[in-house]
Amino acid sequence: MKSALLHVSVPFVLCVALANTNLFDEVEVDLSYEHYAEKTVDYLPGFLRMPFNCLVNLAYIYMGLYWLLRHRGVKETSESRYMREVFALMALFYAPVQWARLAVLRRAPAVLDQWFTLPIFAWVPVWISFIECGPDKWRALPAAALELCSILSYGLTLAHRRGFEVALGCHITLALYKGVRVQLLHGDSRSRRSLLLALLSCAGFVVLKLLDHWLAQYLLFQRLTGHFWSKVCDVLQFHFSFCFLTSLTQRAHGQTARQD
Repeated sequence: MKSALLHVSVPFVLCVALANTNLFDEVEVDLSYEHYAEKTVDYLPGFLRMPFNCLVNLAYIYMGLYWLLRHRGVKETSESRYMREVFALMALFYAPVQWARLAVLRRAPAVLDQWFTLPIFAWVPVWISFIECGPDKWRALPAAALELCSILSYGLTLAHRRGFEVALGCHITLALYKGVRVQLLHGDSRSRRSLLLALLSCAGFVVLKLLDHWLAQYLLFQRLTGHFWSKVCDVLQFHFSFCFLTSLTQRAHGQTARQD
């Protein structure tokens, strides 16, 4: 776990440092509670001012710890363990960033909330490449290059006000393409179910977030708002991605071992 923690924490610290400079002062981010449909509760402390949208971050922490610790004692290669641990640590690091964004309404955590979304999505193609190549042929350098490109792609926000949306769309498209391709090559009914659930969760994550205020006209979404449910979908997207990728890792590498 030490190498996974190092490889997640170093870029995290560098991004935090850059986000706290004036580099992203012109990036369009939302810095007010009016952006969210959930009503604030003024008598609560800042970190609970929007109770449901704040507390949903505990689900990221629970899910991250679940997948970080779940396979202890289970036989797996050091490389597959690394894939799982990095993805789980990304979820654990992401939760406090989202929470801080709502608690303080400052530019730095708002930028980081967007920024960290990109390398998280990029880890899906990295893991899929590991599944396709196998432990013997997989190399860390292309994976590091893809993650670096993902981090640098946030620079599109400096070129255009919709730069983040363009970068995120490219990340989602790449993850979708790689996911469907590896399912056709190595998948079974179990992994297909996980993939479909991950895709549905991803769609919910995007659509419910965009329709946050519009949905608030309906009673069902006035307390537990569209933005809250989009975060629930994001957690489920993480979880089913884990189910899909771990299942395919075991299946593909088990088939390789039998052929050898």
